[in-house]
Parts: sequence; C-alpha cells; structure tokens
Amino acid sequence: MSLGAKVAANLPYLRRYARALTGSQATGDAFVRETLEAALADDGLRQMIGSGRAELYHVFNKIWASGFVDTGDAERGEGHEAAARARLSHITPLNRQALLLTTLEDFTIDEAAFVMDKEPSEVEALVQEAIEEIDRESSTSVLIIEDEPLISMQLEDLVRSLGHEVCGMAATRSQAQQIAAETTPGLVLADIQLADGSSGLDAVDDILKIESVPVIFITAYPERLLTGDRPEPTYLVTKPFQESTVRAAISQALFFGSSRPLG
Repeated sequence: MSLGAKVAANLPYLRRYARALTGSQATGDAFVRETLEAALADDGLRQMIGSGRAELYHVFNKIWASGFVDTGDAERGEGHEAAARARLSHITPLNRQALLLTTLEDFTIDEAAFVMDKEPSEVEALVQEAIEEIDRESSTSVLIIEDEPLISMQLEDLVRSLGHEVCGMAATRSQAQQIAAETTPGLVLADIQLADGSSGLDAVDDILKIESVPVIFITAYPERLLTGDRPEPTYLVTKPFQESTVRAAISQALFFGSSRPLG
C-alpha cells in the first residue's frame, strides 16, 4: 500500500478527533491540513504519518500543541465555531485530549501516551481527571433521535446516569420536529438513518433553524461524513458504540457550550 493510501485510510478518523478536540469543523480541519503540509515538507514526518494511526495522531499532536492555525473566514462568524475558538483561546484541555484518545479513538493508554508525548501514568491521571470533570458538569435536557428501540433505551439510561434529563425520544424526522418545537433541548443525540427512511441530518437541520444546540451524530459509517468537502458533523460517534465513548462526546459537546455543530 502506498504512503498516500495508508494516510488516507486513517484521515477520516483524524478529522473526527480534531473536530471533537477543537469543537469546530473549521479549526479541526485546519489543524489536520497543517499536519499534512508539515509532513510534506519534512521527510521524517512524512514517513512517520504513513507508519500507522498512532504515528499520524502523534504528528497531529505536535501541530496542535504549537497553537492556532489560520482557519480563514470560517471562524469569524457566530455560533459553534466562534464559541469553540473563544473557549480554546483560554483553555488547553489535555485531560479531554487524553479522554477522547482513549474513548472516541479507542487508543490504549500506551498508544495515547505516545500520541501525547507523555508517560502512561500521566495519561491515566489525565483520563481520571476528565472523568471527574464529567461528574461535576451541569445538567441539561437531551433530545434522542434514534429509530432502534434498544439503542434508544440504552442512550436514555446513559443520559440519565450522567444527571441529564431526556426531553423527548424520536424515531422519525417529523417526531423530532414536533418534540423540538415543544421543548428546548440543550443537546441532541441523532442517528443518521431513521425509521421512515428520513434522515437524521435533515431532522437536525430542522431543529437548528429553530434554535442553536450542540449535536452528536451516531452512525455505523463515520467515514462517509468525514470527507472534508462540505459542512459536516463536529461530534460523531461510531456504531456499535461504547458507553464511555458517548459519555466523552457528550462532555466535549457541552464543554464548548450550546451552539451550531455544523461548520
């Protein structure tokens, strides 16, 4: 397999991580782009990013640690992009980085330590710190858009275990529209494919026309939504999911506050 093919296979997941880490499609994609450009200019980095997934994330981490990159006009608007940028200008969430690496990206502690240039014991402490932060987070109301009853119930139990309320559960776009019109969710968990053949993406677009709210999409095919070619989900969880992954995604979405999740 060529170097380009090896990198391309891991790139959608790096985009997912970068967006979740920054709370922004524009900022996350800008850091990924800067990572690739740096690798093109350095033979050592070029070989490293083709060596494996952890190596690619390791190089990305060096760029992330260096500071902000230019995201152009995409970061100068309102909503989620601006809120994420403002939050990151004051906070470098190393504990959340460790949590995302070991949950959303499913790295081992040792792999995450390599990515972050830290000792495994440091990463373990950071993960525990992030988990403790989740336990202290303020509660919000959550709308669940999911057409599989067992998964819907699993998400409901998880949301309530975190201290949040469930303001409604929808299996179709029309049900989601109705619930959103009658309630004011502080967070939305949405499947992509819904019961009547409608799209969770369309359901979320309907909701965002009414109010600005962070959204976490749940899908079995994340790579199809992470091409970098158009506005896409900032928070994306892969099915079948681990509860710890959804917990981390919820925490990260709420960390950046209530605002539009699509770039």
